[in-house]
Amino acid sequence: MTCAPSKTVVYVVDDDQGVLGSLRFLLETDGFEVRTFRSGPALLDSLNDGRADCIVVDYKMPNMNGIDLAQKLRDRNIACPVVMITGYPDESISSRAAAVGVRHVVLKPHLEESLVSHIRDALVDHGAAV
Repeated sequence: MTCAPSKTVVYVVDDDQGVLGSLRFLLETDGFEVRTFRSGPALLDSLNDGRADCIVVDYKMPNMNGIDLAQKLRDRNIACPVVMITGYPDESISSRAAAVGVRHVVLKPHLEESLVSHIRDALVDHGAAV
C-alpha cells in the first residue's frame, strides 16, 4: 500500500471574511490545504493544533498587524515561510517585513495573479519540495 503525498498546508490570516473566502478558494483550487484565521491572536492560539508549510498574513489588521504577527511567530521559533499581503504599496512595509524574515510581500489588487507563485517561491526558498 502506498500513501498519497500530503498536501502543502497554508494558513491564511486576514480580518476580512470575504478575502479569507476568496483566498481559500484560490489556494484550494491550486491544490493547497488551507486553514483560515480572522486575527493574529487566533492563529497564535491554534498553532499547537497542526502544522503549516507556509503562512499568508495580511499587513493591516486590528490588534496585531502582519509584521508584529511574523515577529511573534519567529519568537516562537516557527520557521515556516511567511508571505505578507497588503493593500498599501509602501516600501517601508517591505523593509520592515524583511527585518522579521518575511521575504515575499504581495499587493492585494494582484493576489490572484501572483499569490500562488509567491507561496511556491517562499517554499522553495525555505527548502521545501513543492
